Amino acid sequence: MGALIWLASYPKSGNTWMRSFLHNLFRNAHEPVSINELDDFCLGESDAAWYAPRSPRPLAELEPDEIAKLRPVVHGDFTLAFPDSVFVKTHNYLGEWFGVPLHNMDVTAGGIYVLRNPLDVAISLSHHFGETIDEAIAHLADDGAGTPVTGKHVPEVHRSWSTHVASWTAAPNPQLLVLRYEDLLLKPKKYFKKVVQFLGLKPPQERLERAIRNSSFKALKAQEQKTGFKERSDKTDAFFREGRAEQWRDVLTPDQVRRIIADHHVQMARFGYIPDDYKDAVPVPEASRVAS
Repeated sequence: MGALIWLASYPKSGNTWMRSFLHNLFRNAHEPVSINELDDFCLGESDAAWYAPRSPRPLAELEPDEIAKLRPVVHGDFTLAFPDSVFVKTHNYLGEWFGVPLHNMDVTAGGIYVLRNPLDVAISLSHHFGETIDEAIAHLADDGAGTPVTGKHVPEVHRSWSTHVASWTAAPNPQLLVLRYEDLLLKPKKYFKKVVQFLGLKPPQERLERAIRNSSFKALKAQEQKTGFKERSDKTDAFFREGRAEQWRDVLTPDQVRRIIADHHVQMARFGYIPDDYKDAVPVPEASRVAS
């Protein structure tokens, strides 16, 4: 039985990349590990297959509060999946749903949280959910955002991008490693090394670099093009599209950039996401306007 290590992120922020890196690191294979085998290594928090055995009726017939009450029990079941630490993917915010914690801390050892610039997340969301950019911007700001129960998944509770980020990162915790997607892109050796150090691992440098190389965006995209990816949304042609930072400069209009900054400036400022050429888009606090 092993305690849980949450691999957490708002959707389309690098969770699959982190899972692939860790899978390649632990498997230590010379060729990239199949992206369609990620669930052999990392459980999915919303995977209905874990909830169905604990449900008194078909999941689709349960009320949301009934599903919420199953979560702590199912998370306890997760600990039986592997003898050592159990990695679990989650897109839920760190909070409660119908008065029940979305993450059972009684069986948790720690977590890794990856966040990404919402200016780029908006573009990826639009492709993943089949939304226009404007709809994706509204999605990012929706504090009721989440996904419904389906045949494969129980509901996920995302909240807005800002609520999600604040819920996981506002209170520093030595058991939680917080990483920016952009740092992983810019300096992968430095920041993936932080991941292995956080987990208490000491792999040889060659093994670390091979895991980074085998989970690179280029490698993941090549795999999807060759074999497909079972986690791809039916709303998009590819799960791995761009994988680069600041694509928003080529896609978003100035008005769309300003709307995202207006909605999320507090958390964006915390993580250095407000562009220098859009500093004036940050809303002026009411007190400052009155004083002036």
